[in-house]
Amino acid sequence: MIVDMETGSSRLVILAGPSCVGKSPLDKALSRFHRPLKQKLQPLVLYNSRDPRPGELDGVDYHFRDRQQIAELEGKSQYVVMDVRGDLQALDLKQLETDLKHGDVFFEGNPFVGEVLQSHSALGAIERLSVFMSPLSREEILMLQSQPSVNLPDLVTDVMRRKLLRRTRRQKGDLSLKDLENIEVRASSAYSELRKAHSFQHVIANHDGEDSENWDAFYYPLGDARCALDAFVALLRGEPATGVEVWDLALLA
Repeated sequence: MIVDMETGSSRLVILAGPSCVGKSPLDKALSRFHRPLKQKLQPLVLYNSRDPRPGELDGVDYHFRDRQQIAELEGKSQYVVMDVRGDLQALDLKQLETDLKHGDVFFEGNPFVGEVLQSHSALGAIERLSVFMSPLSREEILMLQSQPSVNLPDLVTDVMRRKLLRRTRRQKGDLSLKDLENIEVRASSAYSELRKAHSFQHVIANHDGEDSENWDAFYYPLGDARCALDAFVALLRGEPATGVEVWDLALLA
């Protein structure tokens, strides 16, 4: 078993949030407008049982393997296997340890893996910067909770369902039944994922999800897309970040 990795001054940078909240376009904007900063971040590449999305590459975005191959990693001390919205994903602890010896490592993805990266006993000595990206701000959540007619889990599901539908139509055009089922699984998971935000050091509220043209239609990010990028860059640099929130467990208890 690998425990208490010795990594010097390297950091594990974690950017997590519900599917389609805007993590991937933020990552791309970081590469486009802050290339020297992004080049210092080695990507953490997990194993994943799902099919690649349009534009995704094996070994770059994930190590895409069939479900049985990933299931066979269960029980091996080098790997942590996780069920993520019905897909199997696996973290290679040994590879992460090696990567951290060469500098900062960056994970961009779902909160299930983000939670493991913060709590696994093998990673106890690692310095972390953990950021959760939320489709709602703390103020909005408190306002919605005060409305007797609002069912917050259902509202969050609908918010993310709309984002996921727009994103998938942009990627594929006509949607299949499998596409719609996948969208519903991801949208339905969003509220439970939002409840994990309190375990992250920082929360960035962002209404411009992966479906939004504010990321790249006008060359420069606009609106919340720009604010989210600026906040994340400030956190990476260790500078004061505007609009960044800290959530407590009671917010979505």
